[in-house]
Amino acid sequence: MVDLTDAAELGFDKGRLGRIDELIAERYVEPGRLPCAQILVARDGNPVHFAQFGKMRDDGTPVREDTLFRIASMTKPIVSIAFMQLVERCEVALEEPVTKVIPEFAELKVYGGGGGEIPFAPGTPARPMRFVDLMSHMSGLTYGLQNRNNIDAAYRENKFDFAREHLASDEYIARLAQLPLEFHPGERWNYSVSTDVLGIAVERISGQRLGDYLEEHIFAPLGMTDTAFGAKNNGVERLADAYAYTPGKSPKLIDEGAKSRLLQSGKFDGGGGGLVSTIGDYHRFTKMLVGRGALDGARIIAPKTLDLMTANHLPGGADLTQMSQSLFSEANNAGTGFGLGFATVIDPARTLMPASKGEFYWGGAYSTAFFVDPVEKVTMVFMTQVYPSSTYPIRRQLKTLIYSALTDSYA
Repeated sequence: MVDLTDAAELGFDKGRLGRIDELIAERYVEPGRLPCAQILVARDGNPVHFAQFGKMRDDGTPVREDTLFRIASMTKPIVSIAFMQLVERCEVALEEPVTKVIPEFAELKVYGGGGGEIPFAPGTPARPMRFVDLMSHMSGLTYGLQNRNNIDAAYRENKFDFAREHLASDEYIARLAQLPLEFHPGERWNYSVSTDVLGIAVERISGQRLGDYLEEHIFAPLGMTDTAFGAKNNGVERLADAYAYTPGKSPKLIDEGAKSRLLQSGKFDGGGGGLVSTIGDYHRFTKMLVGRGALDGARIIAPKTLDLMTANHLPGGADLTQMSQSLFSEANNAGTGFGLGFATVIDPARTLMPASKGEFYWGGAYSTAFFVDPVEKVTMVFMTQVYPSSTYPIRRQLKTLIYSALTDSYA
């Protein structure tokens, strides 16, 4: 059972927190828009509200506190922390070229035409890609699932978005290096496979498979016992079914938890979206973040390193509306910048939502989400399993309800 602290003691109106449950149950789970949902709200790392609804399996099995969820792109902040641990040890630097670790990228070109039935044009040589470009999604790489242009189509042909099932990491890099970039690194922002490449860099620098590195340096120290690439600890019973949004109908079952390929090890640990976790585990990750990089005596990252990661790295202080080329993004763009693995609020008024400047967050393709408010010390983790994440406005609604229940501000 989640051990809750009295909400009033930590500056929340308990009755207003109850509106969260009404929203999830009455607007989403009971009408069949979401099969299940869990939410955990905390302040100073202390849970003040937890609720769960619906079924984790199509056979009617109720969701349980230790249900395993595909967290998809909520993998990215974890892998970004892992890379910054290596930066802290001076094994690599943000300003260094990616070719220091991934020499296959030495001849990258910028898109100059072609694709589909026509071969790609030779293109112009790309400016050197730096590690900071990978971490800030300014690398020039893309995602096939965006489905906007011929480069995206080539990514889909190579199945880069789901590489764990058919490619080893070296082959993944070799194929990726043959395709053009959308733009020169550092020139624009585009949501992409950058963090998958970053995860491979972690492997090559550390000499460990990515999942093993994360287990040793993040999961074990934080007590995240259920988080891994693939479903472990009796995952055949605990992994939730995954669904896809179907207009006008209930979501369609697309991956049965008891038979999922996630129950077997993949060829490749995808740093951009491969982890499975529980709400309790991810709460411990956010508790470390709100704790300035440490939890229960375990120092994961230094406070100043975390400050660097959550600062806006878009050129000239721009927000994503000015820099983004992406149609598939976990961020609502206005007033939002991007750091090293996290979206960050740079102008709360422009977001048109209650927020604190410096708040940081991300989400996953199956509609999972988290945020950390370092000013108010508020964190949230939300779990469900419906693809894609842009289907419903629930993330903004949850955030609105959480802040509307906050009565005692630290600001």
